Amino acid sequence: MPGRLAGDLGDNLIEVTGLVLSATPVGEYDKRVVILTRERGKLHAFAKGARRPNSPLIGGIRPFCFGTFTLYEGRSSYTVKQLSITNSFDEVTSKVEYVYLGYYFLEFADYYSREFGDEFSTLKLLYQALRALSKESLDNRLVRLVYELRMMAMNGDFDGECFRNLSSTGAYALDFIINTPVERLFTFVLSEKALAELLEAEEENKIRYINKTFKSEEVLNSINITFS
Repeated sequence: MPGRLAGDLGDNLIEVTGLVLSATPVGEYDKRVVILTRERGKLHAFAKGARRPNSPLIGGIRPFCFGTFTLYEGRSSYTVKQLSITNSFDEVTSKVEYVYLGYYFLEFADYYSREFGDEFSTLKLLYQALRALSKESLDNRLVRLVYELRMMAMNGDFDGECFRNLSSTGAYALDFIINTPVERLFTFVLSEKALAELLEAEEENKIRYINKTFKSEEVLNSINITFS
């Protein structure tokens, strides 16, 4: 994952490396943005004037944008002053068969991440999952499975009992998903049979631990798109 270490720039300015999870209009020209950062976990910040056509922030204050953000740290909030975007995942956002699942990935990361927490692993996983979405060699049902399972396992929401009936192939894939370094996580394929049994077990695990309906997941369930 690209990006450089950030730090205190003085005069209440800090620089963080992160990915925009969501951006909401505020007033006539401003936005409220949620950024998942490697230094300070999940941050909420205001981007003043970001909706003006000539704003230097207009291109980077939107979901999926990854880069460095210079923030003014006030008493109770952050304000985005500058940004440098290195990846906006255009290959995901430009195609309907990818973008809805991409939004779900962002919302799933938002659910698990915490303000000022150590979310470097979450950021790495999200970044690699978004990269994997548009790879034609990968089944996006598998990409979603790997992303959800690894995220839940990282946060302690994993019950081995849900996976007790897996075949040897499924059990091997599960061990790979849980223990492989994130950089190599999205590098394998599964047979339809093994994928189906893992999807069933993973859904049972998710129902057991996640008591939430994701807006983006409702959209995914309501549209007729086949992910493959």
